[in-house]
Amino acid sequence: MIVIAHRGASAYAPEHTFASWDRARDMGADYLEQDLQMTSDGVLVVLHDETLDRTARRDGMPVRGRVIDHSLADLRSLEVGSWKSAEFTGEPIPTLEEVLKRYPDANFYIETKKPEEAPGMEEALLALLADFDLLEPARREWRVLIQSFSEASLRKIHAADPGLPLIQLLHRGWSANRDLSAAMAGIATYAVGVGPQSFDVDAAFMAAAHAHCLDVHPYTVDDPAEMQRLTEIGVDGIFTNMPDRLLATRPADELRGSKAVRAAAQLNRHCRDAADHGNAARRASYK
Repeated sequence: MIVIAHRGASAYAPEHTFASWDRARDMGADYLEQDLQMTSDGVLVVLHDETLDRTARRDGMPVRGRVIDHSLADLRSLEVGSWKSAEFTGEPIPTLEEVLKRYPDANFYIETKKPEEAPGMEEALLALLADFDLLEPARREWRVLIQSFSEASLRKIHAADPGLPLIQLLHRGWSANRDLSAAMAGIATYAVGVGPQSFDVDAAFMAAAHAHCLDVHPYTVDDPAEMQRLTEIGVDGIFTNMPDRLLATRPADELRGSKAVRAAAQLNRHCRDAADHGNAARRASYK
């Protein structure tokens, strides 16, 4: 099972800060997650909210406004640590470039956040991944997974680079009153997995996703009982604010880090190859 550090080890350190990702790395998480926002001068920064209101401070005072209305230079005067604890005062808003530089051997799980409000986000992301030579490792061994609630954003990336592994995020209640098989078949045309809200995942959901070779990575799970339930129905990964808690439930000999990520990519590829072979055989039998 893939252990995904949701905004880092964000139960223990302020989300989307180097302190949070450092802690997640120390704990042994397989992926570090980043949510992308874009500045007014076109720089990708890592922040969950589209506004600064909740987490940004200047000289101890809250700052308000949309991220996209501020330049990178403006954001450099802010910090996003003290809202969590005085211990973290001074943590900057990181750029994605700074994250990629700081963790050269990490695995990244990157979300295009409301990309329709930030034209060019996808192109900027792909350019950065190219600059850091991460496109081929992403295609081959899932060093980078790209997720979004926006199907249009994922399809745009898929059209630009069909080999990149994409994850379709699903809002809570997505599966209600839906033909799961047909919906999963549609997602499988451009993505390798889905990210549902954890309470929407049951045996029927898992069967439909796996029938179409889609990995399932529910969000966001800190409760041990829910971790156990999801483990028993066979999810492929879990987002958690507490990577240490999830890791404590895993077998001691389970693959971790890059080995785990490569294994997940290989299993998914084998599923798709087998499906393609089966479809080809069925087509041949009709002739």
